[in-house]
Amino acid sequence: MIGLGFVYAVGGAVFLAYAILSATDGGNPKRWGNAAFYALLAASFWLGDLLGDVGNGVLVLGLVVVAGFKLMGRGGRPTTSIEERREEAARRGNRIFLPALIIPAVALAGTLAFKRMPGLFDVRQVTLVGLTFGVLLALAACYAWVRPRAVTPLAEGTRLMDSVGWAAVLPQMLASLGAVFALAGVGGVVGGIASGIIPEGSRMGAVVVYALGMAGFTMIMGNAFAAFPVMFAGVGMPVLVGLWSGDPIKVAAIGMLAGFCGTLMTPMAANFNLVPAALLELKDQNAVIKAQVPTAIPLLLANILLLYFLAFA
Repeated sequence: MIGLGFVYAVGGAVFLAYAILSATDGGNPKRWGNAAFYALLAASFWLGDLLGDVGNGVLVLGLVVVAGFKLMGRGGRPTTSIEERREEAARRGNRIFLPALIIPAVALAGTLAFKRMPGLFDVRQVTLVGLTFGVLLALAACYAWVRPRAVTPLAEGTRLMDSVGWAAVLPQMLASLGAVFALAGVGGVVGGIASGIIPEGSRMGAVVVYALGMAGFTMIMGNAFAAFPVMFAGVGMPVLVGLWSGDPIKVAAIGMLAGFCGTLMTPMAANFNLVPAALLELKDQNAVIKAQVPTAIPLLLANILLLYFLAFA
């Protein structure tokens, strides 16, 4: 049956290719650090189920050591020049983006179609399987249309990952941290604090505390996926769903959107706010955050209203 194992196998293969390309990159003085980082990620994708909790914990510590001791650097493998890219972009125009549209189209079609084939696909993972098929089909389309060298897509992927660095895995790490916090009972503590803040009998008060809590906790944790388990367990489920009979799907979805408003306003979301500033070589490292705040605050207010008027209909 095609399911999450297929997704992990493809992801692990990509990271293994990055590790091999990094190890053979003579232009990168830190190539062994890069290779070790990507090899650990490949091992996580391929062997995570076999390593157990302790083994996976050691693997994560290995990633932290590589990142913490700054053992990664940008690769020096030659790819296409800026002039070649500009010439290619000018020749193909906006059609260059067509392969990218294959990915969401196949993901949507796969989500709808694979559910009708429970004997072949794991119906719980059809979206991720469809997304993976979409990426593979888009890659095949690019090979047929642009005709690059066989290794070029992986080399460009390695170059992009080297530019982002360790922050590329920050969302997954923070999401895991959120799950750990939830299992440790932090959600119950947050719920106890929130119950003392929410005015008695006020549904709007509960909505505001939940939405602001999602945004605020996301600003602290750096990722809405990390804040969600804590806030939903502490306020969303017991108060908005349990006490006020809210729709759990709408409470969860709009709560995540409120959390992403916090993502726009925090340097803790390094992969969203600090990495782009570094890639663009901006003088002000907080320039991205400053540009996003005027959008984030009205969006947060809009999500509070959406949650109040839609989740309890």
